[in-house]
Amino acid sequence: MSELLSILNTPEFQSKHTLKKQLQTLGFGAGDYVMVHSSLKSIGWIAGGAQAVVEALLETITAEGTLVMPSQSTDNSDPVYWMNPPVPENWHQPIRENLPAFDPFLSEMRGMGKIAECFHRHPGTIRSPHPSHSFIAWGSKASEWMREQPLEESFGAGSPLEKMMEAPVKILLIGTGFDSCTALHYAEFMQENRTTSPQGAALLENGTRVWRSYNCVDMDSDRFPELVKDYPGTIQEGTLGQASVKIADMQPLIEFGIQWLREHPAPPETPQA
Repeated sequence: MSELLSILNTPEFQSKHTLKKQLQTLGFGAGDYVMVHSSLKSIGWIAGGAQAVVEALLETITAEGTLVMPSQSTDNSDPVYWMNPPVPENWHQPIRENLPAFDPFLSEMRGMGKIAECFHRHPGTIRSPHPSHSFIAWGSKASEWMREQPLEESFGAGSPLEKMMEAPVKILLIGTGFDSCTALHYAEFMQENRTTSPQGAALLENGTRVWRSYNCVDMDSDRFPELVKDYPGTIQEGTLGQASVKIADMQPLIEFGIQWLREHPAPPETPQA
């Protein structure tokens, strides 16, 4: 969407201050723990763009709370799986040998949106160490939650998500659906019958860049909207700017998701002819 079209589709002036009022109306305040997934364009034109959104969130929850966003750098992965776009097969091994190691400050995010990219630049933000599935956080719990993230348990045991399950975290979806809800991957990682696929990433070990192979849990976020449709708990709806928002308490939603996936296992893949 062009900036002119965004202006034309925004009926009233929007700023950090109007967003803060809306966040307070939605029930957010000092000391809250919030995990955000967002689409800037869904909010409409706002003075200051992504920076205004980030500042509104931080000033609303204050340093007593904690703001978390996914910061996945999924291009740090085995190129054999790359489809959007694919690369020539004879590039696969050179990519494995030359892809820069994950750096929490320099590594770009892929598909996380402008708000998350802006939040990453905040000097108080801490990024978790997983080369592909990292998170960024700011606030009272940021250091504790982001400290570690096991390579094969990126969204499971020992991950930031597991630590967040012990706190009253709110999930805030701004102009996105539950298929973007990273927290629900924890429910997949908690399945006894989970399957894995070989994966790889470039990372630093003892100061040396290496390509490390590992087993990655197979994930399917396309099933999340179906899961959430059956959720008996409360999902609050509202608006932020021009965006539709959904708010859910993380712990009961994920606990329901664990049980739902046990009762609704993914159908086996049909072999291709």
